[in-house]
Amino acid sequence: MHATVGDQLVQHGRVVGQQDRKAEIVEVLGRAGSPPYRVRFEDGHEAVCSPGPDTEIRHKETQL
Repeated sequence: MHATVGDQLVQHGRVVGQQDRKAEIVEVLGRAGSPPYRVRFEDGHEAVCSPGPDTEIRHKETQL
């Protein structure tokens, strides 16, 4: 998994009815775009995360 600042991290809901959580990657802490990432969620909360298999990266050039 590789990302750059400005990409979107999407954590998919794990159970039926749970909403996806979207966050903007504000800092890449790993080497060459690899995790961990500092992210800012839509509610303003910031966290450092190492994405799991239920997460996808939407690169800024492909976002609509």
